[in-house]
Amino acid sequence: MEVGHVSAFLLSTLEVLAAVFVFGCGLGIIAVAIIYVIDRNQTAHAVRRNYPVIGRFRYLFEHIGEFFRQYFFAMDREELPFNRAQRSWCYRAAKNVDNTTAFGSTRDLRVNGSVIFVNCPYPTLSEDAVEPEPMTIGPTCAKPYRTDSLVNISGMSYGAISRPAVLALSNGAQIAGCWMNTGEGGLSDYHLEGGGDIVFQIGTAKNGVRDLDGKLSDDKLRDVAAFEQVRMFEIKLSQGAKPGKGGILPGAKVSEEIARIRNIRVGEDAISPNRHPDINCNEDLLDMVNHVRNVTGKPTGFKCVIGAYGWLDEVFEEVHRRGIDCAPDFITVDSADGGTGAAPLPLIDDMGLPLRESLPLLVDSLVRHGLRDRIKVIASGKLVTPADVAWALCVGADFVVSARGFMFALGCIQALQCNRNTCPTGITTHDVKLQRGLVPEDKAVRVASYCKNLNHEVGIIAHSCGVPEPRRLKRFHARIVADNGKSIPLNELYPDQTPREVAC
Repeated sequence: MEVGHVSAFLLSTLEVLAAVFVFGCGLGIIAVAIIYVIDRNQTAHAVRRNYPVIGRFRYLFEHIGEFFRQYFFAMDREELPFNRAQRSWCYRAAKNVDNTTAFGSTRDLRVNGSVIFVNCPYPTLSEDAVEPEPMTIGPTCAKPYRTDSLVNISGMSYGAISRPAVLALSNGAQIAGCWMNTGEGGLSDYHLEGGGDIVFQIGTAKNGVRDLDGKLSDDKLRDVAAFEQVRMFEIKLSQGAKPGKGGILPGAKVSEEIARIRNIRVGEDAISPNRHPDINCNEDLLDMVNHVRNVTGKPTGFKCVIGAYGWLDEVFEEVHRRGIDCAPDFITVDSADGGTGAAPLPLIDDMGLPLRESLPLLVDSLVRHGLRDRIKVIASGKLVTPADVAWALCVGADFVVSARGFMFALGCIQALQCNRNTCPTGITTHDVKLQRGLVPEDKAVRVASYCKNLNHEVGIIAHSCGVPEPRRLKRFHARIVADNGKSIPLNELYPDQTPREVAC
């Protein structure tokens, strides 16, 4: 091609590009003008009405601000509900990579409420360490449950979390040898596929064990109990993030399959009652526990957030009036700062007692009433790291369950979009495109690794305190920082306990 032709070609190309640019600018100006008119005349947003077009940036910055804070501005120990240090430990444990730390701790031990474990001058040697002994729940049941699992998967409903998430948790639980709670959404094939132990939760809507009118169905109870994997039944009175409010599953998540499992309508918000309509008092609660246990033959207990804690004494007094065999086989106590897919802000922020206060209240009440050996205690609520679990064991928990810890194992990045069907990691969404990122086969291994590493490092704390296994941790093995900056032993803060062995 001659030089003149090349020049002509370049000139014509530039003319085309210039025309496209002018045309694009024209469209841009028209679009801005349209947005200006819309903003100026709408009445919903004062900022956009007074500052058309540019006022929209305020909402954009507000939205992306939470991501900038998470990745650029917040320090390792600042974020809520879980800070970067906690999440990082969970991620490394799930990936089964080195979880050691160099140079020194970034944790400020002067903060009021900080828990400090007291090391023994003669810690437990590796050859003297033992695995947690199996514990029997519901010894008087036709089919008691005996397990040595310390850390287990808390209730997360199929519907609130996705199919691949349930599959990964189910298979991971089987590999790790822990149990998995169904949550109040009923029992799906995906819960059963992994082959691990299952705790079936009966929520206030009785999903999965209800008739067409929403009432408890004995036939459906027997159908669920017929699965050997289903080891226990848990009646949910309340959960930490929303005590006094039933479960909320947005209609966008209610597919035909979920509707079939729960026996509800497709596409409609599934809002459970704020309590069981047929449980109006302590007598009704014990009636329900015994009814489910008699129909299924399996251990049955209840889950609650403790608020009016005088209620516990009344429940246990009623147990003694009826006879100890009528007692619930376990009580799951949930913390006020527990997690959920969706909850009203006043409840998630301001209702119920945190586990730091409610767990010792429950344990001490059981001790006073002579029911500590009969009723097992399961602790729930932000127990995602070894120190969290070890603290709960020191206070008196028999088992620990976690939901969000295992969500981190699945890859949760704390995007805070659980209620929108837009979860970027595929855990709490039913958008197939987003679910593609969660490969159940890979994540099941991470779930198991997280559980095993969490148990292992709780054991490290126990051995440092001088006991051979975690369940032998007692209140004198931990101290808590008070207002004056000094720490006091937990057994002085909560002295009402059964006799303990001498400290190391």
